[in-house]
Amino acid sequence: MSINDGGRAFPRTSDVYGPEFGMSLRDYFAAKAMQGFNSNPDENLIGKPFSEIAALAYRQADEMLKARELQL
Repeated sequence: MSINDGGRAFPRTSDVYGPEFGMSLRDYFAAKAMQGFNSNPDENLIGKPFSEIAALAYRQADEMLKARELQL
């Protein structure tokens, strides 16, 4: 089973370099979630390994992609 990455977050085409795909929408959502976790840490996350917090960020990103599908 492949993970829905939501496609490219900021695709563009350059006349010089051709397509520049950038990060996936899933990565972008996870980065935004991680930014939120770090700017306002929940007491349940304090002291947790970064790998657990990163996994939580991707779980949130996956839920955001699912919600987005419902809106399209």
